[in-house]
Amino acid sequence: MDTRELFARLIRCEAEGEGDGGMRAVATVVMNRVHVAYGEYLRTGQGDLRRVIEQTCQFSCYKTIIGGQTNSQNIWNMTPEPIHYEIADWALQGGTFSGVGTDSLWYMNPFNPVCPDPFPYNGTGYWYTRIRQHCFYNPTAAYAET
Repeated sequence: MDTRELFARLIRCEAEGEGDGGMRAVATVVMNRVHVAYGEYLRTGQGDLRRVIEQTCQFSCYKTIIGGQTNSQNIWNMTPEPIHYEIADWALQGGTFSGVGTDSLWYMNPFNPVCPDPFPYNGTGYWYTRIRQHCFYNPTAAYAET
């Protein structure tokens, strides 16, 4: 599958239930990883969207097995609809969701009303905002050393 379709599938799988704004916020984070000028995502993704999406252990929707169990909610089982392509194209053309801006590098659903801080748990991100069920995180100074 081409990279555009892969991105649309990821948006659907990771954030379909979060509405238009939530899907745009997730797409913004993915593209922020593509464009970040330092740290792990520059080193591993090298500015390539496909490499960012396929990086090991980054997106649960990219996995078919999680914790030894089959993950049926994955990008191969989720066919994108026009809205997912629209949001992917918007992000690919430079769109950013103002609710997370150009700094957020992580998001997660804590399945809890409280967003954990820090996240990831290695201290490279701090809580920035919550959009529906997802918590969004900006990098700390420690991220530059990853």
